[in-house]
Amino acid sequence: MSQEYAAAIDQGTTGTRFMLFNRQGEVVASSYEEHRQIYPQPGWVEHDPLEIWAKTQGVMSGALQASGLAAASITGLGITNQRETAVVWDAETGQPFCNAIVWQCTRTQGICEQLLAQGAEPLIRERTGLVVATYFSGPKIKWILDNVPGVRAKAERGQALFGNMDTWLIWNLTGGPAGGAHVTDYTNASRTMLMNLRTLDWDEELLALLGIPRAMLPEIRPSSDRRFYGTTIKGGPLGAAVPVCGDLGDQQGALVGQACFSPGEAKNTYGTGCFTLLNTGQEIIPSRHGLLTTVAYGIDQQKPAYALEGSIAITGAAVQWLRDNLGLIRTAAETEEIAQSVQDAGGIYFVPAFSGLFAPHWDMYARGAIVGLTRYVTRAHIVRATLEAICYQSREVLEAMEADAGIPLSTLKVDGGAVKNSFLMQLQADILGKPVIRPQVQETTALGSAYMAGLATGLWDNLDDLRANWNVDRVFQPAWEESRRDAGYRGWERAVQRAAKWIESDAA
Repeated sequence: MSQEYAAAIDQGTTGTRFMLFNRQGEVVASSYEEHRQIYPQPGWVEHDPLEIWAKTQGVMSGALQASGLAAASITGLGITNQRETAVVWDAETGQPFCNAIVWQCTRTQGICEQLLAQGAEPLIRERTGLVVATYFSGPKIKWILDNVPGVRAKAERGQALFGNMDTWLIWNLTGGPAGGAHVTDYTNASRTMLMNLRTLDWDEELLALLGIPRAMLPEIRPSSDRRFYGTTIKGGPLGAAVPVCGDLGDQQGALVGQACFSPGEAKNTYGTGCFTLLNTGQEIIPSRHGLLTTVAYGIDQQKPAYALEGSIAITGAAVQWLRDNLGLIRTAAETEEIAQSVQDAGGIYFVPAFSGLFAPHWDMYARGAIVGLTRYVTRAHIVRATLEAICYQSREVLEAMEADAGIPLSTLKVDGGAVKNSFLMQLQADILGKPVIRPQVQETTALGSAYMAGLATGLWDNLDDLRANWNVDRVFQPAWEESRRDAGYRGWERAVQRAAKWIESDAA
């Protein structure tokens, strides 16, 4: 019997990757391309959906050609994606009505302020597990309906379609205007501020609250669906009909890729932002400490698993800012050597609140700050403070998670591009005071969506098959004294207070 593979499209904030995995969960082919980051105004962040679709097609055909594999050997295709980034497009032409509004964008601040002033947050929290924040898709949809001429009328007729990036790609992969599937999964739908966590359907009261026509919303399906969402078109980038049957938001993808299938297992993904998820099983746990309640994954017709999530807006993006905006580094990889050239951060803290502060603060008025500057501080100290900020923000979230779940975390599984930086991972263990475990396959986001597709097609039989594929690369043990750890964290807390509520607002 010839080898069979599961494929994954990982459509992230800065680029798109296509990967092929064998039954052992090993990477057999990969191709990646970046896309543009568009900043029309301060605080606004956009992507071009057509550029992303073009890049997606390019990496799919490129990886397949480089591997020498036939599309017929792919049993199923999964999608994982930057969540909350909203696209609205014309159902007849496939043309977006405007650029995608990225999850980091703060243009919906006024809409969120209005919802808060109306006292809507308790209802939204109870139904969706989310807070009112510029982060989520629902306010972005409303902004497009209110500000782009003609879209609302088309949306009410079902001629304007909404989707996060998963929905946009699945629709195009399965035919686009010629019968493309307009679907999403539980995990992506749970990031819109519109899906009821208990019914797993769009909530009519929340749709009315935001003035969003149900006709423009995709059908909500399981993350792994044996009925398939559709198949790729034969004239598409794979050149053959391949079942599209897996879909996970990127952070849920990493949770699945890390085989965190039991309640109490947690992972932290280091990417543009940083996202910690704790599996809570089939129990919906409301957060009392600034976290989100979300869907972890749903397999076919089974009841889904839920999770507590701590979302941090800016971590890897802060390193990108050092490179692209300040010119302090040439590549992200060199931060490891630069940060190790100094013994500490020279008394400074960097709070990268470029898009406000997410969990556990949820302060849309916060802005970035570097505090504690003296003439002693050098480029190396700023680079080190940037890495420390990633770790301090993660500690904040993990402490909130322990308080909500009522159980201490013994270890932390990590993944994402930044985990290649061994100094950063050691720093995370030191600041956290817990062992940090790096797996052998670090692109776990893509692996998770490939697993969802492979479960739907029978490449893997059950979750035990996936657990058997997970292997440790390295364990980082904490080395700092408790006194150093506590003093550093107290300084971080003071720095966050300086960055908080920086922007003045009538509603602030």
